[in-house]
Amino acid sequence: MALVVICGQPCSGKSAAAACLAAALRSSTSDLTVRIIDESSLHLGRNDSYKDMGVEKNLRGVLRSEVDRSVSRDSIIVVDSLNNIKGYRYELWCLARASGIRYCVLFCDTEVDHCREWNTKRQEKGEPTFEKPDRRNRWDSPLFELFPSKDGVMESSPVIAEAVSYLTKKVDSKTRDVRVLQPTIATQTARTTEANSLYEMDKATQEVVNAIVEAQSCGLGLPVNKISLVGLPELRSLRRTFIKLAGQYSLSGPPPPTDADSAKRMFVDYLNREISS
Repeated sequence: MALVVICGQPCSGKSAAAACLAAALRSSTSDLTVRIIDESSLHLGRNDSYKDMGVEKNLRGVLRSEVDRSVSRDSIIVVDSLNNIKGYRYELWCLARASGIRYCVLFCDTEVDHCREWNTKRQEKGEPTFEKPDRRNRWDSPLFELFPSKDGVMESSPVIAEAVSYLTKKVDSKTRDVRVLQPTIATQTARTTEANSLYEMDKATQEVVNAIVEAQSCGLGLPVNKISLVGLPELRSLRRTFIKLAGQYSLSGPPPPTDADSAKRMFVDYLNREISS
């Protein structure tokens, strides 16, 4: 039905805006399915997810993959994250277009001093800074702007009401003020991406580690898929290295396998080599 991208600096009121929008949408239509996708919904810690550029890049990939799997014509997906890079917002816009749904951006524009200081520090480090949405860009339009530091954020906020109206308004051939994105031939093809592959590999390798640990806890005293029994810290270290190597390889070659069974086999083979060496 629709994809809503919430963006703004840290501590600018994005999560409050997302919650208010979701509540207002649910109140407007009783049978409407609304889901917020953010770091916590994926069991990720916000502080850890933004500790350096590499980790933040991986987070964007995981969020994008979850959005890709979740968007549909039967629900409204709200992405509550920084979404501070216009190229990333464009990728999310492409996902909405491929699904043939509505799209809009809700920008929390705040003048809180520490937000500006945070942005300045990122500039000094040469890291990506917040690129303010521009309604002239199709991936930033329509754009609804909130000013939490001035007006606060409430379910009854006029901007929230405008967004709800746009997202829930009935459309027909005569409707001109609501745009439903139309998929192109290119976006109707398979959209398997590097981020999808790495996300699936992350889940598959964790399942392998869990299986090994469970076998150890049961006191089986037997190798698991030919893997000698090793400690959990070593398993975690090997898993991180394996995923990192898979990501580096995908930059110059084909992406990692997207099916769980293939990823598990690759990881088990890797563990056998590393542990036996």
